[in-house]
Amino acid sequence: MASKKPAYKRVLLKLSGEALAGDSGYGIDLETLNKIARDIAEVYKLDIEIGIVIGGGNIFRGVAASANGMDRASSDYMGMLATCINAVALQEALEKVNVVTRVQSAISMAEIAEPYIRRKAIRHLEKKRIVIFAAGTGNPYFTTDTAAALRAMEINADIIFKATKVDGIYNKDPEKFKDAKKIDHLKYMDVLKKQLKVMDSTAISLCMDNKLPILTFNLKVSGNIRKAVLGEKIGTLVED
Repeated sequence: MASKKPAYKRVLLKLSGEALAGDSGYGIDLETLNKIARDIAEVYKLDIEIGIVIGGGNIFRGVAASANGMDRASSDYMGMLATCINAVALQEALEKVNVVTRVQSAISMAEIAEPYIRRKAIRHLEKKRIVIFAAGTGNPYFTTDTAAALRAMEINADIIFKATKVDGIYNKDPEKFKDAKKIDHLKYMDVLKKQLKVMDSTAISLCMDNKLPILTFNLKVSGNIRKAVLGEKIGTLVED
C-alpha cells in the first residue's frame, strides 16, 4: 500500500515552554526534549518545511511576574530570553537526530542565533532546514502565541500546529469535569466569543483575518505531529 502524502507543504509548530519540562514542571527535561526532537525528525523525513515557535514558560513567565508587581516590559523581555534558552536546547536535540536546524532570534544575539530576517527564514525552509523562531516578536506585551501567528503568516505557512498537553479543545476543562466533551471543529469567532483558551485573542484575530487554520492536539502522544501533517483526524481544527 502506498504511503500517505503530507496534507501540508509548510507548517508552523507552536510549542509551549512547559512542554520541555516534562513532569517536573520547571526547566528542561532531557528525556522529554529528546522525545519531542524524535517526533519532529519523523515529520522532517516527510519532506515538508517546518518552522517552530517555542515559549519560555518552563523557565520564566513574564505575565505571571508582571501580575506580582514586576514591570511588564522588563518581565516580558526576560520571558523572551527564556525562549532563546529553549530554542538552543531544541536545536541541539534536533541536530543529534540529524535534522538541519537554524535558530533565528527577534532579539539580536549574534553568538548563538541569527537575527530574524523573513527572506532568510524562507530560504532556510526551502533548503529543508527547520527554523526555530526565538524571542517571540521581540516586543513586550505580545505572547509567543501571537509570535506564532505572525511568523506563520510571514513565512506563508499552510497551518499552525498548536501542540498542547490535551487532545484538543473541550467545552469545559477536562481536568476538572469528567463530562467535558471534545470539539472536533470550531470557527475563529466561536473561540473569541467563548473565550476558549486555544491561543490568545490577538493570535486568533490575526489568524481569522488571514484565514490561517489552527490545529491543536496532544504533543505527549508519540506520532501525533506526523498524524497532523498527514491530515489524519486528530485534535481540534479552528478555521472559518
